[in-house]
Amino acid sequence: MMNEFEKDVQSKRNDAIDSGIGFVASFGFFITIFVIANVIDLFLG
Repeated sequence: MMNEFEKDVQSKRNDAIDSGIGFVASFGFFITIFVIANVIDLFLG
């Protein structure tokens, strides 16, 4: 007997692609915060 959710899948995309996009998005966010902090430190330092 198969799980009913396995029959009707919402997204057929590869999970690795979604994981990679999530990683890049969060990494980019932290890099942006880091760069902004360094620019502020450069001008105020």
